[in-house]
Formats: sequence, C-alpha cells, structure tokens
Amino acid sequence: MLLNEIFPKETIVVELESTEKDELFEELVEVIHSYCPQMDRSQALAILNERESKMTTGIMHNVGIPHALIPSMNKTVGAIGISKDGIDYDSLDKAPVHVVFMLVGSDSDTEHHIQILKSLATVLQIPNFVENVLKCNSASEVYKFIQTSEESLEN
Repeated sequence: MLLNEIFPKETIVVELESTEKDELFEELVEVIHSYCPQMDRSQALAILNERESKMTTGIMHNVGIPHALIPSMNKTVGAIGISKDGIDYDSLDKAPVHVVFMLVGSDSDTEHHIQILKSLATVLQIPNFVENVLKCNSASEVYKFIQTSEESLEN
C-alpha cells in the first residue's frame, strides 16, 4: 500500500490553525473536500464525530488517526495535519496531538480501509517517525518523507 496515494501533497497541512479536536475535524474535512468535492462534508463530519464518540482516535504519542467510511466517497482519501503547538484531543495518553492522519473512505470498501490503517500503523512504528514528520516544513517534505519511510519498509 502506497500511503502517498492516499495522502496527496494537496491534502497535507503543515501548520494547522485548529487548537481543539472539533475545529481540527472541520479543518481537515474541508481540505479533503477541496481535493475530493463529491464528498459530503456534513456527512463526513457526522460520521467522524460518531466514530470518535465511541473511542478516541488519539492513539499514541502525539498522533491521531480519525477515520470514517461514508456513502459519498468512491475511494479513500486522507489528509495530514501538523500542529507544532499540539491539539487538545482527549487522546489515550492525555497528551496533545501534533500529527493527525485523517482517512475518509467508501463505506463499500471496508477491507481497503483496514489495509490502509495497517500500513499507517506499520509506518508509525518506525523509530522517530513522528519527530521527523514534525521537522518537515512543507507539504512536499512530508509527502517525500512518508514515501521514503514506506519504501524503507519494503526493502
């Protein structure tokens, strides 16, 4: 799975404006909608928030992975958001989240969604991965870093 196909440069935000989870979801859903206009924004937000109400997606050291499967999507598209200051996310470790990988996919392709989450989890296990993402200063740098990180796992 090539994560750079799921997270195109156009959906990477290196300086998030959001400081809270609700704002963050709106900001990244708007980024995905700009790239993929057929997505129903309000439907995406509702399903993301419903998923989040069941259990936080702030899963590990400074990382959040909100994700949803919605009818208005015909493929999976992701957005990456980076916050140097951190976002109050109600994460499992109670620490602020600095890197967010949001995924919105088709509700008819659960298996593909799970494969993407697995690929993302594998890349997140690379030592200093999150710290290195935080050092990136542009969407192109983040994109390239994720691409080379994923390639390093294949070798």
